[in-house]
Amino acid sequence: MEFFCYHRDRVGSLALREELAEAHWSYMDRFEAELIARGPTFGGDGETPTGSVHVVDLPDPAAARAFAFDEPNYQAGVYRDVLLRRWRNLLGRTMWEFPGGRSGGNRYLVLGFGSGEAADLDVPADEDLVAYGPLLSDDGARWLGTAALVRAPDPDKARAVLTAERYADIEVHEWEFGGRR
Repeated sequence: MEFFCYHRDRVGSLALREELAEAHWSYMDRFEAELIARGPTFGGDGETPTGSVHVVDLPDPAAARAFAFDEPNYQAGVYRDVLLRRWRNLLGRTMWEFPGGRSGGNRYLVLGFGSGEAADLDVPADEDLVAYGPLLSDDGARWLGTAALVRAPDPDKARAVLTAERYADIEVHEWEFGGRR
């Protein structure tokens, strides 16, 4: 089962995040084979971390909760909250298989929070999609939104990967490839 996990940083936690960097990386190294995508998000200055994205294939919701809440930054208080949802990898690949590579261009996390009927279940014809799929309830039965990692010239173009009127809210965050690879 695939899960989307977004840890959002607590304001003022940068020093603690930096102190725990190796513990975080070592923890994530244990899940290297299960990771579909990962990486930090940044604030408007493009430098200050605001969160961490992890898309991971785990056996069940209990394993996903353990993954999210046993993470060293979470345990130490770096993160203010965690978005954890079942997810379906509609591209069928990892971010490391993205034809556009790890660098070049701006990268974004786009989160669409839905209400009502499911939207954007078909993959958009966009060669700049790094990862894409629906956010689902724990049992996988209800659509709750869509998460995408995308290369785009600016946040507005990144947001356009989703059908805006079908979502209660859409967030766009600067994002970059993470991991030691």
